[in-house]
Parts: sequence; structure tokens; C-alpha cells
Amino acid sequence: MEPLLMRVPEAAQYLSLSRAKVYELIKSGVLPSVRIDGARRLRPADLRAYVESLREVA
Repeated sequence: MEPLLMRVPEAAQYLSLSRAKVYELIKSGVLPSVRIDGARRLRPADLRAYVESLREVA
């Protein structure tokens, strides 16, 4: 079963990117995220949408 939310390190591993790059994408608004009690979380569906958008740009 896929988790509903991922931590940044998990998302970085999922995307094969560094944590710093994931934070950069979040800060720029490319990757949507939520904060829960100070913890940053990302939805796997948003990560997949980001990857799909790369195909459209390339």
C-alpha cells in the first residue's frame, strides 16, 4: 500500500534526486507540499505529476 504522504528524504529517493533539489523544487512552487506541525510532506500523486510534466517539457 502506497503512503498518502512522504517525507522529503523519501520523496528524494523516490525521484532519485537530492534532498536539497527537492527542497528547491518545493520553494520554487514546482512541487506542492503541505506542512503538518512543522513537518514538510509531499503526496506521491504530486511527485508522479511532476515527473509527467517533465515529459511534456522535453
